[in-house]
Amino acid sequence: MPAELARIVHRSRVEWSDTDASGHYHNAAIGRFVEAAEAALVRDRGIVGYFGAAPRVRYEVDFASPLWFGQEVTTVLAVERIGTSSMTFGFEVWGEEHEGRPRGLAATGHYTVVHVPPQDERAERAGEPWPAEWVKALTGSADSGG
Repeated sequence: MPAELARIVHRSRVEWSDTDASGHYHNAAIGRFVEAAEAALVRDRGIVGYFGAAPRVRYEVDFASPLWFGQEVTTVLAVERIGTSSMTFGFEVWGEEHEGRPRGLAATGHYTVVHVPPQDERAERAGEPWPAEWVKALTGSADSGG
């Protein structure tokens, strides 16, 4: 039976700094919600050293509906694939019921990170295989699957 990949549900709220003058969220706020979910997932799985070693190399998002100042937000983030040195996440960002508006999907997307551990500043940085303990924490298996 294949190992189940990591998933997290993270709750937050649209803050004033996430909005324009009308109270509607900036597109960049989706990235903030997704990054907060990623940080929570990494912390929950006990992975140390991930940030600074896993830069994003691809990010795509489809915007579906607006979010508003003060609205609660639910982000669902899941690891979709772990390769030898890359990992792809999928996400959904939902706006919860707010001021008479029903719960609705605000955005969906995917992004890919690559394992590039910190090295001497003079050395060229290149992707390297994920540490086995990170793979195990995210899949329950030490095999990255290629």
